[in-house]
Amino acid sequence: MKIGLMNNPAKPVIDEAAACGKAGFDFLDLTIEGPQADTVDIDRLRAVLDTYGLSVTGHTDPCLPYAYPLQDVRDACFQELERCAGIFSALRAEVMNIHPCYYCPPAMKKDLIAFNIEALKPIAEMAKSHNLTLVLENYIAPFDQVATFERILAEVPGLQLHLDFGHTNIGRDGYDQFCRKLGSLIGHVHFSDNRSRTDDHMPLGVGTINWKQAVQALKSTGYDNTITLEIFCSDPLVQYGYLEMSRKMIAGLWGK
Repeated sequence: MKIGLMNNPAKPVIDEAAACGKAGFDFLDLTIEGPQADTVDIDRLRAVLDTYGLSVTGHTDPCLPYAYPLQDVRDACFQELERCAGIFSALRAEVMNIHPCYYCPPAMKKDLIAFNIEALKPIAEMAKSHNLTLVLENYIAPFDQVATFERILAEVPGLQLHLDFGHTNIGRDGYDQFCRKLGSLIGHVHFSDNRSRTDDHMPLGVGTINWKQAVQALKSTGYDNTITLEIFCSDPLVQYGYLEMSRKMIAGLWGK
């Protein structure tokens, strides 16, 4: 089990990577998005990563309308995702995240899942060509249900599940259902807490998630890979206090 954190895209990537390394985390969950993280100096970032022994997982912009039913829009998003894949691959990442696409004309909402499946197929193939596994993150309806993911994962070769435990706490199906039915297909994990209403990105133990049960559910799948603490705070000193507290909680519950 490896514990990492995500860079704040409002701050320079190099500074965020160095802070992650100095705090003793195992990897950087590199999100490529504006305003400060839309471009990456690969050589400089690799040097920082190597200095602290950090590996990388890839996180893409959640606002890309890659499944919108206009080909020119899809093509532009595909180009951006391929640019990101090139950066992740150059940094020796193995996983590239993508979020569900919710953008769709109102009269075509019934086809939203089908649009996502259609668009995800070539994206997963592209990611594979960069030696990356594409992982789709659960979020709100209809991408908060095990049945939705069972359909998508069955129809998109090579795609795996990015299980966000905070999102399961505001969605329909809980982490226990996702772990029980799709545990063998989990490729990456996000941990954060909330109070069951919105995606608050709180420290573990502050919200309503039972983390003892959550960790047990994840361990029961045999998963022993990357866990990102997606915990945010405007004050960096306070944030790293929250992160350390949450890291210790996971280590204790995991038995390490």
